[in-house]
Amino acid sequence: MAKVQMMMPEDFLIKLSSLGKKSDEICEKVLEAGGEIVLEKTKSNLASVIGSGTKYDSRSTGELERSLGLSSVRMDKNGNHNIKVGFAEPRSDGDSNAKIANILEYGKHGQPAKPFLKPAKTASKAACETAMKQKFQQEVDKL
Repeated sequence: MAKVQMMMPEDFLIKLSSLGKKSDEICEKVLEAGGEIVLEKTKSNLASVIGSGTKYDSRSTGELERSLGLSSVRMDKNGNHNIKVGFAEPRSDGDSNAKIANILEYGKHGQPAKPFLKPAKTASKAACETAMKQKFQQEVDKL
């Protein structure tokens, strides 16, 4: 049986070991970089659909747009880090931002759907991945 032995470069091993110590910190920074890209695309999509194609003048207060933001990075029960783009609650009028966003995204009887979340996810995927890779590389280069 053939046997192959490969030795990794010393500087690579040092970076790899220090990465292990700072992996949670780096994951948070990488996720925030990607989340910002998706958030900006979602905000622009939301602004373009609010009040467009309606029979009546828009009654938008701008509260839905202002409530859109990023959550902090959290770890789920499986140990995966997550960040979410979503709406802060509650509204000043007592209604739910999530409900209003859902009606915009999927429509309701007499109101056609005006998707903004799903197209933002699709359109920003490549840019998000690129930003996350760049941020990861920056963090690794700092080690």
